[in-house]
Amino acid sequence: MLETTTNESAITPGLHRFALATSACTVLLLMAGALVTSNDAADSVPDWPLAYGKIIPPLVGGIRYEYAHRLMAGSVAILTLVLAILLARCGSRFLGNLGFIALILVIAQAVLGGMRVLFHNPALTATIHAILAQIFFITVVSLSLFTSRWWNSAPPKLDDPASPPLRTLSAITAAAIFVQLILGAGFRHGAFGILPHIIGAFVVLFLAIWTSRTVRVRFGNVKQLRRWGVLLMAFIGTQFLLGIAAYGAVVQEIKAQQPTTTYVILTVAHVLVGALTLAASVVVALSAFRAIRNDATVSAATAVTGSPATGSSTEGSRA
Repeated sequence: MLETTTNESAITPGLHRFALATSACTVLLLMAGALVTSNDAADSVPDWPLAYGKIIPPLVGGIRYEYAHRLMAGSVAILTLVLAILLARCGSRFLGNLGFIALILVIAQAVLGGMRVLFHNPALTATIHAILAQIFFITVVSLSLFTSRWWNSAPPKLDDPASPPLRTLSAITAAAIFVQLILGAGFRHGAFGILPHIIGAFVVLFLAIWTSRTVRVRFGNVKQLRRWGVLLMAFIGTQFLLGIAAYGAVVQEIKAQQPTTTYVILTVAHVLVGALTLAASVVVALSAFRAIRNDATVSAATAVTGSPATGSSTEGSRA
């Protein structure tokens, strides 16, 4: 699937920018959702899709956070609908199908959000809602990559005979980070305890560092891979530190009667950077599959020192 080429002439810079804008608005939506949970505002509005039977309810207390979340969700849904239409018209079946999947995901998110309000089962519905939010986010981020000029310029294939291959390692890292976010969502919404999440934090830290170092050592001269490897390293380091700080805030929050500003800031930041870490890992993995040959036969070390494979590495850095 990742080898699928698209009609480059139909993938315009405007389409790519619109996909990026949708991704950016999804980050704001994730922040709005995290603010609802951190401020204990999930039950502040008892009905759905209206709020207290009105389109605009009294904007007081926790209602402000819940209503802002709904408005942001509606905005992202509209953007996703427009993006799906544009992708359907671009001439690529692959992008058209992925745009349709993104639209289905955002609709499912709205339905899950309504179920959370109407049926009051946060441990289950809120956890699934949080997980689906991450899936939707990486879907629109992937669309931003698939509509980029680099992806559609058919970059020269690079060789990577070292073990483990970056393609494999980056895919495992992205999967591990996704599982870690599931564990975090489960703890945050009361589905299970924090121990699995703490263990997972060390696992993904190790894998992300390993992946970033592999990118730097083997493909440090390939701009697209190097850029995302650096971002992955920056995000995972920030996320690990935020996790420690957020855990301390959670412990202190038990003693408080209402959410403190410190608690809200740290937990919301932890959720956001977690999503960005997942997005970076997915882009690293997708870029590796796009840029690296599966049946490599020439060592990366030879490619750097000037043997016949040097051309592939050099061309990749110009892509």
